[in-house]
Amino acid sequence: MTPATQAEAAASFDPLRPKLMRVAYRMLGSVADAEDMVQEAFIRWMGADRATVREPEAFLRRTVTRLCLDQLKSARRQRETYVGPWLPDPVVEEEEEEDVTLPLLLALERLSPLERAAFLLHDVFGLSFEEVAATVQRDTAACRQLAARARTHIREARPRFHVEKERGLELAEAFFTASRSGDMNALGAMLAADVSIHADGGGKRPAATVPILGLDAVMKVHEKLAALFQANGSKLLRVGFLNGLPGFITMEADGEIQTTALYIEGGKVVAIYVVRNPDKLRHLH
Repeated sequence: MTPATQAEAAASFDPLRPKLMRVAYRMLGSVADAEDMVQEAFIRWMGADRATVREPEAFLRRTVTRLCLDQLKSARRQRETYVGPWLPDPVVEEEEEEDVTLPLLLALERLSPLERAAFLLHDVFGLSFEEVAATVQRDTAACRQLAARARTHIREARPRFHVEKERGLELAEAFFTASRSGDMNALGAMLAADVSIHADGGGKRPAATVPILGLDAVMKVHEKLAALFQANGSKLLRVGFLNGLPGFITMEADGEIQTTALYIEGGKVVAIYVVRNPDKLRHLH
């Protein structure tokens, strides 16, 4: 392949890269794996007879989706041996993303790879079932069934209450301040009775290996953590949206960063998602 041909392939691929990353990340929940799938699609694009491709975006989306389907099979085996709760890599967004929030990404994990692909391509990215069928290499009726089954499984993961952007960011900042200063009254006032903590350390950093459920248990954990924060420090790096949820990024006493995302319903925090596994945070440095 000549340098000119390579440049031509890159020029047609690069504008589509962000869209392809969105598909790959939502399929896999891993930034590094999504980047690998998109790069593999680029390699295949360079080797393809591009003159015969009428719709490059559709061609590349199919390529990425099929690569992700293969990747999901090996990812499932890795998840079976994962230490503690598994959370998707945190992705920081300037604006609230409503199509796929963190609870929905977790619900997608419970689907089969084909159900996940059919739901995302049709319900999230708006493709026709004919295009979904061409992508996953199943007939149209089967794809309708796959998407319907997916919807049944994940209905509860759709946000029922919309949180205004500014209000969500205010709650995230207030949560950081209360949890780090040890103001348990202020913290408790933000939490729902059935609040839960889900911490992903991946066996690489200390984190609870099972979810912590209920207001009393969550408050006890934060009382202990507040003493550690006050003794060792916890620096706020930024407040923003993490996988569509208000949250924040901090530098902790061990010099590592972590992310905290808050799922809010009815003005109360109902779930706290903390990612501490350094493998999942490299793209944020």
